[in-house]
Amino acid sequence: MRLFITKSERAALKRLMPMLQVNKAQFALAVLLGALGLGATIGLGATSAWLIARASQMPPVLFLTVATVGVRFFGVSKAVLRYVQRLASHTVAIYGIADLRENVYRTLSTRKTDAITKLKRGDLLERTGADVDALGDLLVKSVLPAWIAAVAGIGTVIGIAFLSLPVALVLAVCLLLSGVVGPLLTARSARIAQLAEEKARTELASEALTLTDHYAELAVSGKMQGVRDAIRKTQNDLTVAKDQAARPAAFAAAIDAIAMGLAVAGAIALGIPEVHAGLVSVVALAVLVLTPLSSFEGTAELSPAAVQLIRSARAATRIDEILNTDETPSRADIPKAEGPVLKAENLSVGWPGGPIVATDINLELKPGSRLALVGPSGIGKSTILFTLAGMLEPKAGRVTLNGVDIYGADRAEVGKRVSLTAEDAHIFATSVLENLRVANPSLTEDDAIALLDRSGLHEWRTNLPEGLETILGSGGTTVSGGERRRLLLARALAAPAPLLLIDEPGEHVDNRTADRLIRDLLTVDGESQDLGVLVVTHRLTPLDHAQQAMVISANEGEPATITARGTHAELVAGNNAYRWALAREGSLEISN
Repeated sequence: MRLFITKSERAALKRLMPMLQVNKAQFALAVLLGALGLGATIGLGATSAWLIARASQMPPVLFLTVATVGVRFFGVSKAVLRYVQRLASHTVAIYGIADLRENVYRTLSTRKTDAITKLKRGDLLERTGADVDALGDLLVKSVLPAWIAAVAGIGTVIGIAFLSLPVALVLAVCLLLSGVVGPLLTARSARIAQLAEEKARTELASEALTLTDHYAELAVSGKMQGVRDAIRKTQNDLTVAKDQAARPAAFAAAIDAIAMGLAVAGAIALGIPEVHAGLVSVVALAVLVLTPLSSFEGTAELSPAAVQLIRSARAATRIDEILNTDETPSRADIPKAEGPVLKAENLSVGWPGGPIVATDINLELKPGSRLALVGPSGIGKSTILFTLAGMLEPKAGRVTLNGVDIYGADRAEVGKRVSLTAEDAHIFATSVLENLRVANPSLTEDDAIALLDRSGLHEWRTNLPEGLETILGSGGTTVSGGERRRLLLARALAAPAPLLLIDEPGEHVDNRTADRLIRDLLTVDGESQDLGVLVVTHRLTPLDHAQQAMVISANEGEPATITARGTHAELVAGNNAYRWALAREGSLEISN
């Protein structure tokens, strides 16, 4: 394996292979069955060669009976053993991929988010989807064929050695040529093609997500054709990369054929003198010459196995990049207190590797607080929320939870106290009830009904064909944009955390409904008096229920910052920009 992959790839495989939780006994059974199946193929070839050569001498038919039965036995065994081997190997692979996927997600949930948030969504999808599958394929498509070929090849060489040691040595050398040199050349060439294919697949996934997520905006802005052209170009690049990856496989197949021809020629060249010397019979010579034709069937699978090894090693490296970071969070314990306090002090925020998008952010959220952060789209409000939730490292300043820096604190402990509902939070392909239970696994049906009704989904809920057990499409494709936002709001309210960070709860719904939902969130009543709520929105009308509204804006070329704060009434009275924005919503008349 050291000849085929780099040191970093070996290290990544070493770290990730335990996540497959391979059943070693089941894998050993698959190797045994595969070796027996390949052995049956070789036995069929050797027995057929002996039978043909012996029959040409026209002996009594009874002399051929055992060989005839042997041909039938090996022919049937070959098919049966390969079928059973497929069952055993695919059982290992399927359970392995399932365990790997679960372990990857489980590990991601406890890691720093920087390694994830700096990736494009398409790139992240490739790493947690196709790359996980590629790593899972390593066992069945690379490791297993290598073991089977090795076991069967050694057995064949030993068997031939009983007839002729020189021919056995030639066969061993030719098997090494086919099983090591050919795959090595294939792997070296396939690496370049794999890197190109990897890049093309990532770009294609990213562009496809852009098209599906922003179809309406692209159509309205007239940019649809540009995105389609980019996808078409990426698809062409992917096709070229696949063609490049196919060429080494064809070259390796030629090496396999050459090695087989050399083995046959070597058997003839060395066997004929041994026949003349009386060391080998004529019938045995036929076996020596024809057996290699089937013995190379195992090594023929090693070139594709080498390509799979490269693909799986690259996949392991890409997965390892998001699972293992250079810096490990300290996982500081959060002090227990009556009510958690989330505080931002002189905070500057931005995405990893990017510029500061907002600076000098100061706020305090605790149970009973009702805060609103308002500003135009794209100014950095969502980035502030992600940083407050501990998912992004502050560029400067601090975000603390009960006095402890929230970034690097234990994620499970943070999740018990702070809940973030992003604008693009995911709707899972499961029932309505289970989508709400993502935030609170102990949620009852009665509680779920109350939350849906509170979120403005009473009529929608009552019209569901199977009630709360109605299955929703992945990503919320079976619900409208407004229904999706209200379902996410219900999930946010279901969270047991006392501090809620909610991004644009009124998006994709009509203004009247949006205002009602936001007012409900910002109202302190008996049900929610122990909650602290920070709402990000661009609607100003419902902020009359906020204890404090913070207006964020920016001068051209500079990071955004909070330029005004106060109650709704104070901002209407003392901030012209706020008053004019409110008037544009139709909630305030401006007199000249």
